[in-house]
Amino acid sequence: MQISFWRLAVVSFAASVFVGPVHAQTLKRVEQADFGKTQDGTEVKLITLRNSKGMSAQIISYGAIIKELHAPDRNGNFTNILLTTDTLQKFQRFGGPAAVIGRVANRIAGARFELDGTTYKLPANSGKNTIHGGRKGFAQVVWTVEAVPQKNGESSVKLVYLSKDGEEGFPGNLKTSVIYTLTDNNELRIDYEAETDKATIVNLTNHAYWNLAGGGSCLDNVLWIPSESYTPADAELIPTGEVLSLKGTLMDFNQPTRIGDRIEQLKPKMNGYDHNYVLGGGKAMKLAARLTEPVSGRIMEVRTTQPAVQLYTANHLGHTAVCLETQHYPDSIHHTNFPSIVIRPNEPLKETTLFTFLAK
Repeated sequence: MQISFWRLAVVSFAASVFVGPVHAQTLKRVEQADFGKTQDGTEVKLITLRNSKGMSAQIISYGAIIKELHAPDRNGNFTNILLTTDTLQKFQRFGGPAAVIGRVANRIAGARFELDGTTYKLPANSGKNTIHGGRKGFAQVVWTVEAVPQKNGESSVKLVYLSKDGEEGFPGNLKTSVIYTLTDNNELRIDYEAETDKATIVNLTNHAYWNLAGGGSCLDNVLWIPSESYTPADAELIPTGEVLSLKGTLMDFNQPTRIGDRIEQLKPKMNGYDHNYVLGGGKAMKLAARLTEPVSGRIMEVRTTQPAVQLYTANHLGHTAVCLETQHYPDSIHHTNFPSIVIRPNEPLKETTLFTFLAK
């Protein structure tokens, strides 16, 4: 889904390098460094996670952003496969493309909602609607880095943010934690948890822009989304409330399909994909998508406990990347037939998304 303040000028990829497997005795799995200060003087940290296969992930505490993720191709060459930028000032100016989005990812129609008889008004930052939690949301605040027990074969970091009652118009003091874990199986796991002292709404995701080639267009990528239905939306991308079959539509990726095969047939105004796919399966971990880059041989599989995945093809950036945002449905609070995003005291939200990286 589009973050309107991103500009192509700050999008970049790290250069390709070869990094082989690292001996366990010399591997520094978790390393922390300074990454600058915000205008109010708040320190931002850069945390590097490494695994024994040579993969690495960099996380910054501003926006809980995945700054870089280096993955191997079929020849063992590593490169960063995330759109990124290089300084805190640029992240602050343009927003984070791989940030945690909250309190509520995607759109809320009319920038308001009713919960337990009270109407809450939100910032209208997408026309007359609210998108991605409001004017700042979780993507433009500094999270606190906390220690987390390290398990065998894993490298982890925990980030925590307290969103106070009334922030961006949402009720309740909401404590959100995100644990990023890089495993020796070349997996990046994201564990979300949120707890509140008052009934509120929450829909968390990560807005990573993936380019498995490390640059260029994503149109030659082959995508498989094992979904049979989607939530159609109006011109403002607000769901109509229907859940319709994908069969025979331009959005159907039930069979592995080149992304560019049908993209030009979509409505001209869309200029690409920006659609919510229904996954079903309750809270169980299930396959949400498989993305293949044929030249490098890189493959990314996405699994999640979330009920849906939003496909966005970086339409505002010339289809340079693919977003696969595991989430609840857009505007769920206004549709009783959608899975609920309401959480209450002593009923915390817990969700997990797993990205597995292969090369063939």
